[in-house]
Amino acid sequence: MIEHQAGSHKTGNVTTHSINRREWIRRLGIGSVAAAIAGGLPSLAFGGGGTGRRPVQRLIVMFSPNGVVPESFWPEQAGDLATLPEILQPLDEFRSRTLVLHGVDNRVRGDGDDHMRGMSCLLTGIELSPGNIQGGGNTPSGWPRGLSIDQEIANGYQSNAETRCRFGSLEFGVLVPDRADVWTRMVYTGANRPVAPISDPKQMFRKLFGAMEDRESLASVLDVVSADFQAIRSSISAEDRHLLDDQLEWIHQTGQRVQVEKESEQIVPPEIDTGCELNDAHMPEISACQQDLLVAAMRMNMTRIATLQYTNAVGNARMNFLGIEEGHHELSHDPDEKKESVEKLVRINRWYCEQLAGLARRLDSTPEPGGEGTMLDHTTIIWTNELGKGNSHTLSNIPMVLVGGGLGWRQQECLKFKHLSHNRLWISLAQSMGHSITTFGNPKLSRGGNVEELYA
Repeated sequence: MIEHQAGSHKTGNVTTHSINRREWIRRLGIGSVAAAIAGGLPSLAFGGGGTGRRPVQRLIVMFSPNGVVPESFWPEQAGDLATLPEILQPLDEFRSRTLVLHGVDNRVRGDGDDHMRGMSCLLTGIELSPGNIQGGGNTPSGWPRGLSIDQEIANGYQSNAETRCRFGSLEFGVLVPDRADVWTRMVYTGANRPVAPISDPKQMFRKLFGAMEDRESLASVLDVVSADFQAIRSSISAEDRHLLDDQLEWIHQTGQRVQVEKESEQIVPPEIDTGCELNDAHMPEISACQQDLLVAAMRMNMTRIATLQYTNAVGNARMNFLGIEEGHHELSHDPDEKKESVEKLVRINRWYCEQLAGLARRLDSTPEPGGEGTMLDHTTIIWTNELGKGNSHTLSNIPMVLVGGGLGWRQQECLKFKHLSHNRLWISLAQSMGHSITTFGNPKLSRGGNVEELYA
């Protein structure tokens, strides 16, 4: 058992520094939700934010499908991001904390078509196994042969008491189909082990804050958490008491966002979210709910690793809320000469960039719990895609936009590489987050190790 030095806060006649975290929480007799939140309190030194510890680092991988419009996405020149292309303009307020990587290629080949390898090899960097999933190419495939980089880092974090969280990772979805195949899954815990993202905000809320189906209302959950907080208050610093109160209010606000109000004015979990039905028309509302929950989970140190997946490879969402009737995937196949389709694709990808900016804004408006700056200063969001360009199905120049200060890499730049294997990018990412690996995915595609040019 690992003992956490937590000062000399007393629980009855027992000092917390003389017992381990699990025993301390057991003696308090608090529930799982309050225990998860207590585990991230700086004064208890469970969250890694204490003096002499490595600063908190978080990772969010955000995915959108079907490639981009290169001339409206990529900066014209390498170097300073003095101006942003049309698609990236929503990031202007975060330009000083943005890094654009051009020339990163998914060089994994083998079974499956480009959409299949673009999606399921994106975070794994390794070939698909032989199988019977038939795509647009001539060779069917199975699942990838290894785990994804988010799970690699999460495993490292969970093996260390300083970085361990209630959830090693959280997988958020926005309109991701329920079917399980290589077009819909990008997270893998190992070979042939896909992880399904949660696309229903209600379901994610239940996962984070308790089994709502076992309670009469959200209010009862909050009553239990509030009572548990009273047990914690006498054992923590004044600063953390304020943080607990703030987090309880956050749970109230987030819960109200993803629930409905009945005639009795009692908030209860509905079967279908009012105003947030799981269909294309409500895509913006679903996105906002999921982002609120994601930031709440990270703020309470429930996890430090997350993915946010918008639809899927060959995703064909119809974004009528943008005035676009055609499906995204069908538009992405139109030739470049069809200017109307190109203009619609620019609007779609700009909307995804607005979601990225919205997530960054949520993090930047939230002070880092028990630390300096904002949560964005300790978080890196990577926005990526399964293709470089939709109508050519290229796996070259995969979009890679990094926002936030969690890696310590230089920012407000566009770095241009010549066919850099994305395996090397994932190695660099893991190493910058304190997880020492020298190879990832296909060892041949890992040659060269980390990307020295990324460091300031």
